[in-house]
Amino acid sequence: MTSTLTAEQAQAQKEFRAFADRHIVQHADAYHRAQRTPPQIVELLAAEGLLGLPVAAQYGGGGCDAVTLGLLAGELGRACSSLRSLLTVHTMVAHAVARWGSRELKETWLPRLARGESIGALAVSEPGAGSDAAGVVTRLTPDGDSWLLDGHKTWTTYGETADVFLVLGRSPEGPTAVLVERATAGVRTELIEDLIGIRASMTADVHFDGCRVPAGQVLARPGLGLSHVVGTALDLGRYTVGWGCVGIVDACLEASVDYAGGRETFGTPIKDHQLVRQMISGMYTDARAARLLCLEAGRLRDEGDPGALAQTSVAKYFASTAATRAAADAVQIHGANGCSSAYPVQRYLGDSRVMEIIEGSSQIHQIGLAEYAFQERALVRRRQAGATPRSEGR
Repeated sequence: MTSTLTAEQAQAQKEFRAFADRHIVQHADAYHRAQRTPPQIVELLAAEGLLGLPVAAQYGGGGCDAVTLGLLAGELGRACSSLRSLLTVHTMVAHAVARWGSRELKETWLPRLARGESIGALAVSEPGAGSDAAGVVTRLTPDGDSWLLDGHKTWTTYGETADVFLVLGRSPEGPTAVLVERATAGVRTELIEDLIGIRASMTADVHFDGCRVPAGQVLARPGLGLSHVVGTALDLGRYTVGWGCVGIVDACLEASVDYAGGRETFGTPIKDHQLVRQMISGMYTDARAARLLCLEAGRLRDEGDPGALAQTSVAKYFASTAATRAAADAVQIHGANGCSSAYPVQRYLGDSRVMEIIEGSSQIHQIGLAEYAFQERALVRRRQAGATPRSEGR
């Protein structure tokens, strides 16, 4: 489905798909089993300019639009959700620096992030603070021209290998976001293994023990770390995760159609069984609906439309729940084979469950989307109440 894409976007998608098919698809299950992302594939993504695709050209990036970034996330999600997760967290950090960093921070970090010379990760979640990011207790204590950082972050995607962390802590002024290099004294990471999904994403606990962070590493200003810096980053994360879920649905559909066409039961190809067709028709429909929602979110983002925030939430919520439905049905269609690591649908099922949790759980989005509905209806009512009735001619 490319009818709403420009010629340049359609060509980019074709190239992203070819790259994923050539370099990732056949290795994704091995990454999943090893619970590691080989550095060689990260280096290849960087060499192709894919990690810096949305970074402004003046800093060495591709300067792409939001739709093109989404298309890349979709193709990576179809091939390997762990690598899509790398794109997500890395671009979240780059976006936060571009939007809220000082000129010095931009000039220092954006070229390195654009080249993939440094990999960024978002360190927000804590053992006692997940969706409720306002509850973080990691401390930022002013100390002369520096801050002392103490705390424990968890579920940090690619935290085991990242070179720089965007950390949300609590300072006397309130939530504050800082950039912290891995090489900083007092930084320690512990790999989290045996996750249900995105098992190759090198997710880690990150400990900060009396880390000294220069004052110039603060993004925006103290107190705006959640409302401005992390909020902006998470909005972009929801967008690329939504597109990654489109990729999962596509992968489930492809695998199910191929399997149903070649498998027979009771002397009949299972593609001819009505209930198998029901499941495939659901995937087919969800794939197109999710893609259109994500394309609309990208269009609104590119236009700077204030409705992009709500549309991104709609797209992420729908696409992630669609991915879960598609993966569950794909396993069902594969039967016992779907429970085996010999078939990728097992991986899709675990990955899809993670998608409904990260960047705002499905329940968090449901709460927020209901609020958008109430707000939009209230606005319509105010406009109707303020309208001046036309006087009738006599």
